[in-house]
Amino acid sequence: QVQLVESGGGLVQAGGSLRLSCAASGRTFSRYAMGWFRQAPGQEREFVAAISWNRIRWYADSVKGRFTISGDNAKNTVYLQMNSLKPEDTAVYYCAAGAPIRTTSAASAYDYWGQGTQVTVSS
Repeated sequence: QVQLVESGGGLVQAGGSLRLSCAASGRTFSRYAMGWFRQAPGQEREFVAAISWNRIRWYADSVKGRFTISGDNAKNTVYLQMNSLKPEDTAVYYCAAGAPIRTTSAASAYDYWGQGTQVTVSS
């Protein structure tokens, strides 16, 4: 059974930083991408960042230059370093896995999802 477990969310002031982690178990995701999405109250789930098995990275325009996605294949874990956080980054952040690398920004392309971790940025 595949499980994705996120950690690292919390409350931070604007301008601060947080690091999210997503540990995958049950299978490895070689030849696929893992990604992060977020969903704010009353809004659609939106793409944040993704990384392929061979370290190609994709970012949403809204987080470029502030967020960095990285992965550790040995630990089957992906990270999201979030710097210069803004109140509009407040959302539940979800880890996802299993997307073909040509469709990494589409939520529908991912086969597995974590439960989500809350990130709240105060102004």
